[in-house]
Amino acid sequence: MKYGFIFTGSDPTLAVELAVLAEQSGWDGFFVWEGIWAVDPWSTLAAAAVVTERIRLGTMLTPVPRRRPWELAGQTMTVDRLSGGRVILSAGLGVPEDVEARFWIFETDPGRRVRAEQLDESLELMQELWQGEPFEHSGAHFRAARTEEMLPPPIIQQPRIPTWVVGVWPRLRSMRRVVRYDGWIPNYAPPGATGVAGPEAQQVHYTPEVAAEAIAWLHAERSAAGLADRPFDVVQEGTTTGTDAAADAALVRPWAEAGATWWLDSNWQVPADEVADYARARVAAGPPSPTR
Repeated sequence: MKYGFIFTGSDPTLAVELAVLAEQSGWDGFFVWEGIWAVDPWSTLAAAAVVTERIRLGTMLTPVPRRRPWELAGQTMTVDRLSGGRVILSAGLGVPEDVEARFWIFETDPGRRVRAEQLDESLELMQELWQGEPFEHSGAHFRAARTEEMLPPPIIQQPRIPTWVVGVWPRLRSMRRVVRYDGWIPNYAPPGATGVAGPEAQQVHYTPEVAAEAIAWLHAERSAAGLADRPFDVVQEGTTTGTDAAADAALVRPWAEAGATWWLDSNWQVPADEVADYARARVAAGPPSPTR
């Protein structure tokens, strides 16, 4: 199990400070959120990259269909090179307009089906873009004409920047997208439900037992696809205290036993004016590892 901290605030200077503190305090990863009309996460992570040496850096998460894939490829490549190959890309469809209108103030939600198409095509296109070599692409949503000029440098990590993808269990079309990449960010649709469970319902219904079933399915599908020998992560997000080591370890342990490989600590309920103090204290306390 590796341990990451998600900074839920918006101050980029504080985020860079926390990334350094996280590395000093034994965390394995530091993540920031990505919004629409918000602090740019990749600029923040670029700054964090040059003042850290070990910790992995990423977003939680990037709404890939809302981005131009060539711009996202350039940003992630830049941070990958600045960090010496420590970037993770967390990719999802983005929140629907009927769930959070704030994220759709500049455009209209084309719907889940179109966003899913854009996610698939963007991720495929970025595989080429990250290599910094001539290629061409003609798809339903994007095109790329071949060029031999002004090519960017390639990413350091190969064959790609590790890409964690949101997948809704047990919706197989969604989960088969996850199979092709490098990690699973779980969402859960309980049997009989009309949609994905919200955050509170997820905490009730998405249990380590459900996770173990989904993880077994993922590993079987990856084996059938010839991907069993490639690294694959399973993410679990939650909130630990940083003050009660036994309770924190007890919270994380069932997820590790189910097959999760990353615990991401976050608390999205902390008021904005308290985020700085909370984040400094929680990061300094270190990860909820049973070996600490």
